[in-house]
Amino acid sequence: MAAAQPASAALPAAHQELIDAAEDVARRFARGDNHTVAAAARNADGRIVTALNAYHFTGGPCAELVLIGAAAGQGAYDLTAIVAVAHQGRGVIPPCGRCLQVLLDYFPEIEVLVGRGPELRAVPVRELLPEAYVWADHQG
Repeated sequence: MAAAQPASAALPAAHQELIDAAEDVARRFARGDNHTVAAAARNADGRIVTALNAYHFTGGPCAELVLIGAAAGQGAYDLTAIVAVAHQGRGVIPPCGRCLQVLLDYFPEIEVLVGRGPELRAVPVRELLPEAYVWADHQG
């Protein structure tokens, strides 16, 4: 099993708390090939929501998308920061393009934790998806 990534000295405690929450979910609940990525996000009221991906040969939703639904089911509609981690201690991983697009559409001000070790940082989703299609801009 790979060692967990060291925290960045510049990373705020609130962001490290998200990483810790996601790593805890991955460590405790990730099983087999179906659940290999955990995500954690903070709502504006301070609540942390967690989720696991649901891999399926037809695609299945990533942990970030499962988290959006779980958050809505808990009345957490104002997510401010999110992180995904891979199971078996593989650490923080970036969202895929589909997840970035959905995060931008639902939470255009959200910060996404990306990078490794001392390079961990929070980046506004707009910076991770430059020149993005903004769904709201094209609604009648």
